[in-house]
Amino acid sequence: MSKKVLLILVDGMRPDAVAKCPHPFIKELQNRGSYTAEARTVMPSVTLPCHMSLFHSVTSQRHGVTTNLYVPQVRPIKGLFDVLRANKKISAMFYDWEELRDLNRPDALAHACFYSGHIMSYEKANICITDDAVEYMRKYSPDFAFLYLGFTDEAGHNFGWMTDEYMRSVYESWICIERIIKSLPSDYTVFVTADHGGHERSHGTEMPEDMTIPLFAAGDGFAPGGTIENASIMDIAPTVAKILGVLPEEEWEGKSLL
Repeated sequence: MSKKVLLILVDGMRPDAVAKCPHPFIKELQNRGSYTAEARTVMPSVTLPCHMSLFHSVTSQRHGVTTNLYVPQVRPIKGLFDVLRANKKISAMFYDWEELRDLNRPDALAHACFYSGHIMSYEKANICITDDAVEYMRKYSPDFAFLYLGFTDEAGHNFGWMTDEYMRSVYESWICIERIIKSLPSDYTVFVTADHGGHERSHGTEMPEDMTIPLFAAGDGFAPGGTIENASIMDIAPTVAKILGVLPEEEWEGKSLL
């Protein structure tokens, strides 16, 4: 049976929010695989730069995106979606923040689903994209899928990180996470992470609250109840590539966690 990967990213989800959240699937996923509450993101700790670093496995200084406005790379480097496409892997993306459309080049995705969290609310959009992801993956079983959930970041900016409203958004996100993971066949390795944290009603600094992210990894090679050591957001793309039997892009700076 071929190996496949689902990556779920909860925007702005702090590790201490994970520890505080009472959703029972958090502990279940920790027991199924390995976890760290001390993974690091990149500076600036802002959504689009962090996603570019996740998928291109280099710092913001290398890929050149330093704000939530995408700019073409001066020295282009292939991202994870592009590398997988070059190796005839099937990828899908489900997201509710439109700026993420620039994470891949044209023709890299077999399927993309976008619902505007800004227009329809991120709370509703999270549910819609999860529904679409569950249906698509059950029917087509892509080699790699990325599910982005944006409700938590919106709650953090509107009400403040670690407030009751923010914590409710974390819990609601874990409802989506449990639903899709439990719908998957056994050949999927699953990652759950965040792009950055947050403090008060903002993020983007080098404060630990902004720079520290959680990382769950469940599947072959990750010990049940284990700990992931010295992880960076830039390590995710090389790890996915290794699981899928694909050579990483030569210029990627992250390391495989396996």
